Amino acid sequence: MQMNESAENYLETILILSKRLPVVRSVDIAAEMNFKKSSISVAMKHLRENGYIKVSEAGFITLTKRGLSIAEMIYERHTFLTGWLTALGVDHETAAKDACRMEHVISPDSFAAIKHFVTKSGPEH
Repeated sequence: MQMNESAENYLETILILSKRLPVVRSVDIAAEMNFKKSSISVAMKHLRENGYIKVSEAGFITLTKRGLSIAEMIYERHTFLTGWLTALGVDHETAAKDACRMEHVISPDSFAAIKHFVTKSGPEH
C-alpha cells in the first residue's frame, strides 16, 4: 500500500500522542505538528474516509488496525534511523530531521537490510 509522506506523518503523530495523552484530538495534532487546525481537519477527513482512523462523536481520534500498522512502521523507522545516525556521531536534532525524511522513502527491503546489518554488527558482536 502506497501513502504519501504527509499522511504517514499524521498517523505517526497520532500514535505518538496516543502514548502521551488519554485521548487525541485534532487540536492536539495541530499543536504537535505546529499546523493550523483547519489543515488538520482536512487531513483527518481524508484519513477517516480511507479507513486509517476513527473519529468519535466527541472528536477523539484513534487509529484503525490499518492506520496503526502504518504508524508503527513509520515510528520504528524513525526511532531506529535516529538512533543509528546519532550513534554515527550526528547530533540528535539533525539525526531526527534526517530520519524523518528517510523513513518515508526507504524501501522495506533496504530498511530491513540496514537494521539487520546494524544489529548484527552492534557492540555485542
